[in-house]
Amino acid sequence: MTREEAKRTLIEDVVAEARHEAGKRIRQVEEEAREEADRKAKKIVTIAIERLAGDFIAERSVSVVHLPSDDMKGRIIGREGRNIRAIEAATGVDLIIDDTPEAVIVSCHSPIRREIAKIALERLISDGRIHPGRIEELVRKAEQEVEESVREAGQQAIFEVGVHGVHPELVKLLGMLKYRYSYAQNVLAHSMEAAFICGMMASEIGISEKQARRAALLHDIGKALTHEIEGSHAIIGADLARKYGESAKIVNAIAAHHEEVKAETILAPLVDAADALSGARPGARREVLEELRPSPRGSGTDQQLVSGRREVVRRASGTRDSDPGRARQVSDDQAAMLARDVARKIESEVTYPGQIKVTVIRELRASEYAR
Repeated sequence: MTREEAKRTLIEDVVAEARHEAGKRIRQVEEEAREEADRKAKKIVTIAIERLAGDFIAERSVSVVHLPSDDMKGRIIGREGRNIRAIEAATGVDLIIDDTPEAVIVSCHSPIRREIAKIALERLISDGRIHPGRIEELVRKAEQEVEESVREAGQQAIFEVGVHGVHPELVKLLGMLKYRYSYAQNVLAHSMEAAFICGMMASEIGISEKQARRAALLHDIGKALTHEIEGSHAIIGADLARKYGESAKIVNAIAAHHEEVKAETILAPLVDAADALSGARPGARREVLEELRPSPRGSGTDQQLVSGRREVVRRASGTRDSDPGRARQVSDDQAAMLARDVARKIESEVTYPGQIKVTVIRELRASEYAR
């Protein structure tokens, strides 16, 4: 062995030993920090949600209007389709009349327009007089009824949460969330639930409970207009809150609750935590596995599994991963270092909402057949 070869071998051994020791130390520090953080977090979270329960609300992307008989379908369509065209033009929805017995489906991305169309159609069926003039009249009445319902829902939410001095436009937008769903969870109910959780946590750490409730109640206000304005609902909501006179703390808490802007006060992470707790508690949301699709990055061996708001990145490394001997080559400490390295690489190369959990699984399997 030459001098250079000996030097290189020595350096490689020292580096390997140093990485091994570093991995052990990182595991030890992380475990200690995790235990302490878990203990404190569980105490605060338990206090916040132990008295809270919510109703499970099924997601609705369409509304169904039941008919007294199938003959009514012809009357809704009208001569040469004039009635159905008048309903769709007045309400902005699509009416789906198919082979479903005694039912008409109302389809629209805007839940408020869908509700207006449903009310108007039910009134037309009950009245029996279905023609373009009557359709326009009943749609106007349904719009007034839904607008009043929205205002009452916003005022009721503010009263129940216990906040005061909210601008009437924000009250209206809050009431519109009554007809908005996110992952099958009603957004108004979610906002109220997050407000109570946030207020409880704020009282535990000694900051203003009313301010925390106010910020959490308004945190999803932007979702009332996401179908009309492009952009993140957090940023839209912050702009609306600023426009209608909310304080800088409230505006920042709304904007930062998905970490799209930097949190400037302790209020922002509290709202973020309350939002996550309300959405994550058992029964709050129904998340459906949508698809397993190739990742835009990599050579096709990277795949991304999307399920609701959770994202898992998996690396398929071909035959090397199927070799049982690799489990012996990688120690527990090296597995911790590998997970840390992958997480840092994702942070530096990928833009994504929320967080991605990296899990390294080290296992050894032995198989034999009984013949």
